[in-house]
Amino acid sequence: MDFAFDARTEELRAKLLAFMDEYVYPAEAVAEEQRARLASPWDIPAVVEELKAEARRQGLWNLFLPDTEYGAGLTNLQYAPLAEITGRSPQLAPTALNCAAPDTGNMEVLTQFGDEQQKKQWLEPLLAGEIRSAFAMTEPEVASSDATNITTHIERASDGTDEYVITGRKWYISGAMNPDCKIFIVMGKTDPDGDDIRRQQSMVLVPRDTPGVTVKRAMRVFGYEDHSHGGHAEVVFDHARVPVTNLVGEEGGGFAIAQARLGPGRIHHCMRLIGMAERAIELMCRRAVSRDAFGKALAQQGVVHNWIADARVTVEQLRLLVLKTAWLMDTVGNRGAHAEIQAIKIATPRAVVDIIDRAIQLHGAGGVSQDFPLAELYAGARTLMIADGPDEVHQRSLARRELKKYL
Repeated sequence: MDFAFDARTEELRAKLLAFMDEYVYPAEAVAEEQRARLASPWDIPAVVEELKAEARRQGLWNLFLPDTEYGAGLTNLQYAPLAEITGRSPQLAPTALNCAAPDTGNMEVLTQFGDEQQKKQWLEPLLAGEIRSAFAMTEPEVASSDATNITTHIERASDGTDEYVITGRKWYISGAMNPDCKIFIVMGKTDPDGDDIRRQQSMVLVPRDTPGVTVKRAMRVFGYEDHSHGGHAEVVFDHARVPVTNLVGEEGGGFAIAQARLGPGRIHHCMRLIGMAERAIELMCRRAVSRDAFGKALAQQGVVHNWIADARVTVEQLRLLVLKTAWLMDTVGNRGAHAEIQAIKIATPRAVVDIIDRAIQLHGAGGVSQDFPLAELYAGARTLMIADGPDEVHQRSLARRELKKYL
C-alpha cells in the first residue's frame, strides 16, 4: 500500500479544506440561528441549500460514489481523507457535498440493484440533491442486531392486484423526519417460513406519501433530535401497498443487499469519525492554551499533555487501519476486506468517544453545553457503537474468524 495521496486526492483535499474554512465552519452558527426561526424544527435552513449549491459549483459533489456514471469515480482510498475532512462538521459538511447517510447507502443500493425505472425515478433526484431518502430496517420489537429477526411482512396482495402489502413497525429510521425525504427502502420478509433464514428478506421502495405509511414521531439520541440529519423516526407501515415493480433486486435478496450496503457505510462512518476526533483535538488544544487553572495554563498541566498525546497517537493508528481497509476494499473487494471492516467498526467509535470525552472534560461545563459541538459529537460517535451492527456482533464474527484458524 502506498501511503501517499495521489494528485487527484491532493487537489480535492485542498479544495475541500478551503471550502470548509470559507463556507462550512462559518455556516454552523448561521444554521442554528436560522433553524430557531423556522416554522418547523425539521425545515431546512436556507444556508444548507447555499452550501450545496456552492459545493456542486466547485465539483465537490457525490464524492462517495466510485461509479463514474453516477459519482466522482473515486476509490475508497481516495475518498477516505475527504470523508475525514467532512467529519469535522458532521451536521453540515456531508449534506453539503451530497455525501450524507443514509442517502449515500441508498444511492449505492440503487446503482447496484435498481432497475432503469427505479434509477430514473429515485436515483437521479437523489444524485441531484433534490430529495432525501431513508432506509427502514431496524425494529423496536426484536433484537435488530440480528437482521434475520425482522418481522415486517412484505406480502403479495390477495385481491389479484400486482402489488405488495407492507405491514410492520420500524424505528430509528434516519432522515425520515426531513420534509425532503420522499422514499423509503424497506426491508421485510417475503418468505418468513423459508428454510434459508438469509433468503427470507426482501427490499422494496415505498414512497413516503403511500397510504398506510405513518411517520409517528422523532426518536431522540441522548436528548438530541438531530435536525440536521433529518431526525431518526418511528415509522409504521399499516397495509401500505406498492407495485411489485418496486422490488429492489430479487425476492429473497434483501439480506445480501443489506450486507452490500452496510460495508461501505461502515467505513464511511469510520472515515468521518476520524474527522470528528481531529475537531475534538483542535478544540482541546485551543482550550488548553486559553485557560488558566491553579496558577498556570491548562496546557502546562501534565494530565492535559497525556490526553493530547494519547489522542494524537490513537488518531494516527485509526487512520492507518481505515486507509488499509479502504485499500483492501479497492484491491480485493468488500468480502476480502471483511475482517478489516469489522476491526475498524469496533475500534474507531469507541476510541473517538474517548477522545471526545477528554475534550469535554477539558472544557468543563462548556463541554456539555450548546456553545461547543462536543456534546453533539459525543452523541453521534457513541451511537455508532450501535449503528450498522453493535460492537459485540462484529467482535463475535471477528473472533470466530480468528478461532477458525486453530480449529
